[in-house]
Amino acid sequence: MKNTRIRPGGLEVDNHGAVLMVRLDGGPQGVMGLEMAEALADLVDELESDHQVKAVVLTGTHPGRFIGHADVPWLQEGGTTIPSIARGMTSAVAHSAATVRRMPLVAPMAAYTPLGGAMQLDKLHDTFMRMNRCGVVFIGALNGSALGLGSELAQACDVRLMADGDFFIGQPEVLLGIPPGGGGTQRLTRLVGAHRALMMMLEGRPASPARALEIGLVDEVVAPDALIERALALAQYLGARPREAIRAIKRAVYVGGSMSLEDGLHVERTEFMSALSGASSQSLMIEYMARTEREGDLPLYDPAIFAQALELGHFPFTGSQTVK
Repeated sequence: MKNTRIRPGGLEVDNHGAVLMVRLDGGPQGVMGLEMAEALADLVDELESDHQVKAVVLTGTHPGRFIGHADVPWLQEGGTTIPSIARGMTSAVAHSAATVRRMPLVAPMAAYTPLGGAMQLDKLHDTFMRMNRCGVVFIGALNGSALGLGSELAQACDVRLMADGDFFIGQPEVLLGIPPGGGGTQRLTRLVGAHRALMMMLEGRPASPARALEIGLVDEVVAPDALIERALALAQYLGARPREAIRAIKRAVYVGGSMSLEDGLHVERTEFMSALSGASSQSLMIEYMARTEREGDLPLYDPAIFAQALELGHFPFTGSQTVK
């Protein structure tokens, strides 16, 4: 049952069962400013504890833009609060901002100091990382172009669908004298490879939907009038998998995938052991063992059973039991 809620910060939220459709209203220019960034952080807060939500689809309300880019006055004003100091000292400011932001009694006062802009940036990065670490599947339904922070929000999603048409996606920040600041230098590199990402960011030229699909920046290019339907169907399909398993896989990939092999394997072991003891995995493995015993062969080698498992999102129970 669809139930639209208008939230502060330009978020329009529709419920589609276990899937949330979130429309990002960036005003007449389709930009993301501080209020929308704060609203996204609040939404992720709720999703981390709301186990009824399995997947989220993010799309834009602007007819030709997912998110045009960051609100430039927000960036420019934030830049005026940062002291003109050596890069090494800027690194110290960034570390201090991350520490202070997590101190509830100090953070509100520090927001009005030169640490304020750095704290906002740290919170934005934290929001995107929590999207990557939680058990909810995020699907970016790019209804139009996405530059700068719009591209970075898409990159923070687990899956990216892009409408076909005269649209583009990329990181043009160099043309304003800055590097990407919402995670683009890191996520774009991981998606398309270091050299290709470097050249895209050095030149500032965005990619068309077809080119974005070719290089792996988006997963599918969809006809504009079919985009939302496809995104909702994919959200329901992927969101049907057990939430704890999704969470473990995402953490192992997003966190461990950028580490050394040894450290990445440690993250995998940690997530594997955590999921292995969960109620959903235990019940599914017990059902699998029972069916193996009854039928005398491994059930996932039966094409019909495998197809049913893929559609349900988990190994099928013979009774009425369900998986969360």
